Amino acid sequence: MLINMFVMTENEIAKIVVDRAFHIHVRLGPGLLEAVYEAVLAHELGKLGMSVSRQVPIPIVYDEVRMDEGFRADLIVREKVIVELKSVEAILMVHKKQLATYLRLSDRRLGLLINFNAALIKDGIARVVNGLKE
Repeated sequence: MLINMFVMTENEIAKIVVDRAFHIHVRLGPGLLEAVYEAVLAHELGKLGMSVSRQVPIPIVYDEVRMDEGFRADLIVREKVIVELKSVEAILMVHKKQLATYLRLSDRRLGLLINFNAALIKDGIARVVNGLKE
């Protein structure tokens, strides 16, 4: 089933990403490297016709100087939603703060933090917003 190319909201995109993350977690389970989940999630979203960019460098501007050493977003889906993937014991507050900073610096409004190492994937997903109306 391909996703229509109409304009999707951040929340519509997030719903699809979460659904695919659940599907992947059921099939593969926890414990693999983050890079594996990144590749598989990008593949799953691509099968649906979603545009997905991996390891996207996001520069920062400091004192009006552009620095390309900003950060790399694991996935950016449809140019709107940043998806940061983890395979760790637990999501920490620092992970959420980091994603919030990524959203602010890239001028995006919604990010998903997904920890594939959680026993239940629903317990490993956090939404982080930057001015997005729910």
